Amino acid sequence: MVSNSYIEEPIRPEDERLGLAANVVYGLQHILTMYGGIIAVPLIIGQAAGLNADDVGLLITASLFAGGVATILQTIGLPFFGCKLPLVQGVSFASVATMITISGNGGIQAVFGAVIAASFLGLLITPVFAKVTRYFPPLVAGIVITTIGITLMPVAGRWAMGGRPDAPDFGSPANIMLAGVTLGIVLLLSKVGNATISRLSILLALVAGTLIAYVTGAADFSRVAQGPIMALPDIFHFGWPTFSIAATISMFIVIVVILVETSADIFAVGEIVGSKVDSRRLGDGLRADMLSSMLAPVVGSFSQSAFAQNVGLVAITGVKSRFVVATGGLILVILGLLPVLGRVVAAIPTPVLGGAGVVLFGTVAASGIRTLSKVSYKNNMNLIIVGTSIGFGTIPIVLPTFYHQFPVWFETIFHSGISSSALMAIVLNLLFNEWAAGNPDQPSVFGAASERMLRYADIAELRDGDYMLDGKIFDAEGKEVTLIPGDAH
Repeated sequence: MVSNSYIEEPIRPEDERLGLAANVVYGLQHILTMYGGIIAVPLIIGQAAGLNADDVGLLITASLFAGGVATILQTIGLPFFGCKLPLVQGVSFASVATMITISGNGGIQAVFGAVIAASFLGLLITPVFAKVTRYFPPLVAGIVITTIGITLMPVAGRWAMGGRPDAPDFGSPANIMLAGVTLGIVLLLSKVGNATISRLSILLALVAGTLIAYVTGAADFSRVAQGPIMALPDIFHFGWPTFSIAATISMFIVIVVILVETSADIFAVGEIVGSKVDSRRLGDGLRADMLSSMLAPVVGSFSQSAFAQNVGLVAITGVKSRFVVATGGLILVILGLLPVLGRVVAAIPTPVLGGAGVVLFGTVAASGIRTLSKVSYKNNMNLIIVGTSIGFGTIPIVLPTFYHQFPVWFETIFHSGISSSALMAIVLNLLFNEWAAGNPDQPSVFGAASERMLRYADIAELRDGDYMLDGKIFDAEGKEVTLIPGDAH
């Protein structure tokens, strides 16, 4: 007799349901882990665009709201959108330097226009991109991430000095000392044995530094109570977006970088939870990334991407359920509906942000270096690709006027160190690693400098059967071959 019963497919690890209480607790942990990163971007862009504290607060709450919606879309998913893996979404650090450059030429409206247009182009190329990720290996991703961190360090320095160069106390010892105290608190809390405190060191240091500033009269919270406590995000509060071909091209380069980063995060979290990621699932995740990036400026936010630190949190905690992260996304949405919270964050003294920014932005660069450490440098041109790309990307950082004599469209693209290094890394990787025709048999002097070398004349003296043992050379009969010192004649 044949049974009509059927065998149910096993539940995927990411589909596990832990219950409401566990979802809230673990979801909140995800939000606390990435909170410092998600509020940093609107703070940087708002100050660079010359917005007042109220408008900066609106940027912050809009970014929280957009990040929450993007997280829910990525984890719960819709047809063709969302990889349905435990990925937290939020404002991407990769776009900061480029958006600062664009805001200097066209204001915050030009930034929103560039994000919308570039994200739409990114949405169009996701089907192809999901199949050509091999052209964006860790070599390229590591170069770009390292340059992102380096590019942001001048921002941390300006924050530590006070933020606004026209302020009378800009660069005062008091400002720099407050930044130094905040930095010291971050390092001290990072060394504490408690894992939770260590992971929250940035957020706790911001709180402690702000309290110190308040006691010393360096913090002003008088405007926090002015305005609504809870409100829906305004549609195009800062005006209608403006569009520029040069700004769109520059932002599109960053969008490609974001697609690379998100692809890496999707593969990483898939491996961590033990779930297969094929081209279809990768494409769904990238489409969710681009759709949320395209819609975020409508409420006053910027390009969205997966947060790598939360991928690490999944590995550390072992909590693989996507519903936990979806609950975290819901928490972000609720926080985004509280403008009073944005005004509190906007009131944090700039030097306090500078002290935390040194660690925060430095960690971004360190993440890129860690990625580059996994790249092979043997008998290839990878070393010169890294050196040239990072060097090219740092030119506009150390010499901001380098491209001032070039056309505006050219300056908009290459004034961003991230765009410059990304373009150089992609082109050189294609030239030396993908299109190998014409490459020398031996690496250049730059690539060979770190490798062990033997002269052809030395090899010619060896005979069949010779072997090395304990630092000595023996012939086929076991007799030791005399080694002559290099300076002997």
